Amino acid sequence: MFGDLMGMMGKLQEAQKKVAETKQRLNTVLIDEQSNDGLFKVTLTANRVVKSVTIDDQLLEDKEQLEDYFVLVMNKAIEKATAINEAELATAAKDGMPEIPGMDMFK
Repeated sequence: MFGDLMGMMGKLQEAQKKVAETKQRLNTVLIDEQSNDGLFKVTLTANRVVKSVTIDDQLLEDKEQLEDYFVLVMNKAIEKATAINEAELATAAKDGMPEIPGMDMFK
């Protein structure tokens, strides 16, 4: 029994390590998003850290339009980054989970 418990603890630590490694790797996964006309562009990591924003000069003349573009494009980029982030972290956690009777809902 004690050996089984130690084995499970080791697997849990392994799962935590995989999740931490995945979080690190997601810093290098870049998501590019832009407005339909290409006037506003943003790049962020899969950990939802903004890396760059490019704004066409013509948007600088219309504050309201710029604000609208900012909200729309940032939300689309964050949505994509979140989907990638959650899928990758769920996979990393699931792969490292020990076999625990009655806990197969994580598979």
